[in-house]
Amino acid sequence: MSTVCTGSTPHPAGAPAAKPGAAGVGDRLFPSLGNGGYDVAHYSLTMDYVLETNHLKGAAVITARATQDLSRFNLDFAGLKVRSATVNGTDARFARKKNELTLTPAKAIKDGETFKAGITYDGTPRMIEDADGAVEGWIETDDGSTALGQPTGSMVWFPGNHHPSDKATYDMTVTVPKDEDGDPYDVIGNGELTKEVDKGDRVTRHWRSKEPMASYLANVTVGYFEITQDRTDDGLPVYLAVDPDETESAEDVADLLPEVTDWASKRFGPYPFSSTGAIVDHLPDLDYALETQTKPYFDSAPGEKLLVHELAHQWFGNSVTPRTWKDMWLNEGFANYAEWLWEEDQGGKTAQETFESFYDGTHPESDGIWDFAPADPPRAARVSDPPVYGRGAMVVHKVREAVGDEAFFGILRTWTGQHRHKNADTQQFITLCERKSGKDLSQVFDTWLFHEKKPPAI
Repeated sequence: MSTVCTGSTPHPAGAPAAKPGAAGVGDRLFPSLGNGGYDVAHYSLTMDYVLETNHLKGAAVITARATQDLSRFNLDFAGLKVRSATVNGTDARFARKKNELTLTPAKAIKDGETFKAGITYDGTPRMIEDADGAVEGWIETDDGSTALGQPTGSMVWFPGNHHPSDKATYDMTVTVPKDEDGDPYDVIGNGELTKEVDKGDRVTRHWRSKEPMASYLANVTVGYFEITQDRTDDGLPVYLAVDPDETESAEDVADLLPEVTDWASKRFGPYPFSSTGAIVDHLPDLDYALETQTKPYFDSAPGEKLLVHELAHQWFGNSVTPRTWKDMWLNEGFANYAEWLWEEDQGGKTAQETFESFYDGTHPESDGIWDFAPADPPRAARVSDPPVYGRGAMVVHKVREAVGDEAFFGILRTWTGQHRHKNADTQQFITLCERKSGKDLSQVFDTWLFHEKKPPAI
């Protein structure tokens, strides 16, 4: 039985009192998401998963640095039963309230100190239904499961600081039993597979993400897959996992993956991670794809433009991650615009023609793009609505039009280089555009990014 802490940890006479870290980072759209008082550097997650019962047993070791004197601190964690908690190897008191797990160490943590929090837990991980009807979290498939975290679902399978402003590196070690025929299930995660151990009736795989990652991009997928490994023309490793039910439909993906990655590297700057790839599962009722880091997750065989979109996110959203969720247009606007650029570069519609079809409402994805300003979603349930995607891409195109191609593509490469593996926000993008172009772009951004109504002319 956990004990609820009621005060700060005692401190020496004359020393400043340690205080609790905030329960939330103050994001306007998700005020309770994330936590204050510390910055996570690394997650080490060890998990035992039984497919037949959908039971998960986990141990998380979180390495973090205190950004204040901490008497206690919070972790975002939903649903699963916490069995024990330690801080720096010593038992810590813990308490649960909704999706907040509060740890009180035996000794206050000093500002600037690096510490380790250990949590063991188990249970049946939840699937979350969002306000728009989409599902996330831990999702069972016809032959396994997948963990999808945008925007809050990652908290259902491991405790952490689940706001995109706190990125970290990851080690994920996952053990699953073999099936009744003695065949191993595949376990796929972010980054690179560094170790695989066959234990007779079980198999353990260790995935490592050496570059920082926002928790909503973390993924573990379990099931049967046909796995191919290749390299791009630039020598980057490619890891593709395809569900056998999608093999025929996804036969072009193996060739497109390296081609699109190399194309995007020329357009947007060097690829930001140590490998690329994709997971093509068979979960058609999910009805969306997600840019899970290094290996975008697809619920079924993706079309060409969708593959371009999710791979573009490796630059825009994954490497350069929004500081707050209202900056989501920096993810989706750029990924949508990558689709426009790809079509243009393949000899199809120009980006200008696609822009005009959005403006006049003839594009099939243009419905609802004038509902609100792309930089200001009114509430969390609308953070993935059409203005963020389609009109976000229109903003990007108007910047290109205003500054010219040479300056525009220079801006993109500077943006992805300057903020590589970091967080950035809308104002930083505006400042960069004006500095690199030498132009006052306030009218462009005021009209297309910040104003809700449709402009009278283009």
